[in-house]
Amino acid sequence: MKLRTKYHGVVDYKEDEIIYFKKGIPGFEKLKKFILFKVEGNEDFSVLHSVEDKSIGLIVISPFYIVKDYEFELDDKKMKELKIENKNEVVVLTTVTLNSKVEGITINLKAPIIINIKKCLGEQIILDNPDYLIKYPIVR
Repeated sequence: MKLRTKYHGVVDYKEDEIIYFKKGIPGFEKLKKFILFKVEGNEDFSVLHSVEDKSIGLIVISPFYIVKDYEFELDDKKMKELKIENKNEVVVLTTVTLNSKVEGITINLKAPIIINIKKCLGEQIILDNPDYLIKYPIVR
């Protein structure tokens, strides 16, 4: 299948690569289906792109690239909702806020996106940890 995105050109994907967000993503609650692909020229970053709206794509990165000791626990209810059977099925991403100056680029450690890559289910959760900032600079 082909997705003609507004900013990233044409992206090829398969039906079984669609990640379903039952609740949508905060700010985009009506959008439920997304695909994930690498940013061309910088493999650390990816795009979580809606297949329902060609203009909606979020730049994401693994928080572990930026904060080595980043950690949290998912409760049993969330594990069940996302059908997670073991941690190897989980990808954790954080949204990136871009800026024209590298020093102004931030990630959202407070609200990671959890994806069960085996079942193609995802959800953005809010963590109750005051140390995790919504705008954490990627350059320190």
